[in-house]
Amino acid sequence: MRNDGADQHEMLFTTKQMTELLNLTARRIQQLAEEGVLVREQRGKYRAIESLKRYIRYIQEREPTEENEVDYYREKALHEKAKREKTELQVAVMKGELHRSEDVAAVMDDMVTSFRARCLALPTKIAPQLLDKKAIAEVQAILTSEIHEALTELSTYDPATFHVRNEEYVEVNEDAEDRE
Repeated sequence: MRNDGADQHEMLFTTKQMTELLNLTARRIQQLAEEGVLVREQRGKYRAIESLKRYIRYIQEREPTEENEVDYYREKALHEKAKREKTELQVAVMKGELHRSEDVAAVMDDMVTSFRARCLALPTKIAPQLLDKKAIAEVQAILTSEIHEALTELSTYDPATFHVRNEEYVEVNEDAEDRE
């Protein structure tokens, strides 16, 4: 049970005493009193026990919970890491060391289309050469040669085909880099 008379006899602390008790500046003590956290009895005098209880509650409420806690420095580090990785990828694209999936798909489509056309043209190209051949070995040699030629064309990789598609590509002079 609470005695209303006890409030009148509660210990009063000066602003200086409150600053020492709470390890705050005098200005911060005044701000907390204006915010209603500390109980000001009169100018420069604070109800010590009630103010201390309220200040503890105030600190506890401000303390972040695990669900909403955000570590500023961790988030900043993650953000900086993402920016660095993005820049590294952009530089790799510019140097032609990395290709966009759209560019790879387009170049591969062109290569496969060309290979298909070459394969479909084989009968027309080879048939006249085979008309006068009687030996199976000769026919096989001609067919094998033409098939290998088509496969060789398919296996050749020309980086320039990617560079043409990449608007961000910048040619890097390797000799200039080595001198620096």
